[in-house]
Amino acid sequence: MRIDWTLPDKRVGFWGFIDTLIGPGATKAEKNLQLYPPFIFAAGVIVFGFYQNTDWNVWQYILVSLMAVDMVGGAITNSTSAAKRWFFREGEGFKAHMTFIAIHLIQITLFSWAFLGFDLGWIAMVYGFTLASCAAILLTPLYLQRPFAALIYCIALLLSLYVFENPEHLEWFLPILFFKLLVSHTLREEPYQP
Repeated sequence: MRIDWTLPDKRVGFWGFIDTLIGPGATKAEKNLQLYPPFIFAAGVIVFGFYQNTDWNVWQYILVSLMAVDMVGGAITNSTSAAKRWFFREGEGFKAHMTFIAIHLIQITLFSWAFLGFDLGWIAMVYGFTLASCAAILLTPLYLQRPFAALIYCIALLLSLYVFENPEHLEWFLPILFFKLLVSHTLREEPYQP
């Protein structure tokens, strides 16, 4: 395997926007992994919701399907070599990573609004834990970041299961959100190339 940090040029127009999300130069295999599994997961969530006779309304179904695509897609995308090369390029430091992570307040808030009656305490706890954990991982010496992120994710999983409230049938949301941000996004890893 070869490691290549050389950043390909971003395309223009719509495809340039896509490159901003997934990293320029993503291979066909990376694109397929980012595209198909998230939609399959979202379809599964919808089918399961109907099968379990959840009391979700149309807007909740739409929101949960969009979040499922984004959570699973983000967990996959942020761990690709193209994304590592892009998000850890020259000039992208702590502030850029924390800005990306901070934007997830929108998803946490929408989730709470749609499924937890807009619980401000839950939003504050989940968001606070997310920001503090990601900052701690990013500030850890590089050689310890991966095991430290694993430790923090184990704590996040316990909090997801036993401390933070989870709406029935949506127990997957927090573990995948935490995986996406604590493990997939924050870790600087070598961009292996085929």
